[in-house]
Amino acid sequence: MAPTYDHPGERTAADPIRLLAIRDTPLSLDEVFRAVGDDAAGGTALFVGTVRNHDGGADVDALGYSSHPSAEAELRRVAEKVVAEFPVRALAAVHRVGDLVVGDLAVVVAVSCPHRAEAFAACRKLIDDLKHEVPIWKHQRFSDGTEEWVGAC
Repeated sequence: MAPTYDHPGERTAADPIRLLAIRDTPLSLDEVFRAVGDDAAGGTALFVGTVRNHDGGADVDALGYSSHPSAEAELRRVAEKVVAEFPVRALAAVHRVGDLVVGDLAVVVAVSCPHRAEAFAACRKLIDDLKHEVPIWKHQRFSDGTEEWVGAC
């Protein structure tokens, strides 16, 4: 279990959660990276999830993501847990919904912290908890004509 940090002086007075969104438009690495910029951060970790051309040995042609209306509120809850557990200076997370093709960005998350180890750990917790707790579902379409729904939570 990661350590819990309680150093109010190390955080900005503003909300460190700078960008949270569930979108049906293409995602931008630059937007997410800019959102977590902070002069007091010595480490920034960024994770990018892309649509791959296979899953479980089957060729994937395309997929679609859909979300429950509560998804953004759940995303905020996950982000708040990360901010409470790590010395986060800034945090951003965006997830795509709608139809995507191989190579499209599906999710981008980033966290900046005073040090790299904290940034890596916080970013990992953010993406792992997002995938397990935020109600977003993936509908994969395979080359052989079959399809599969995969629940994120």
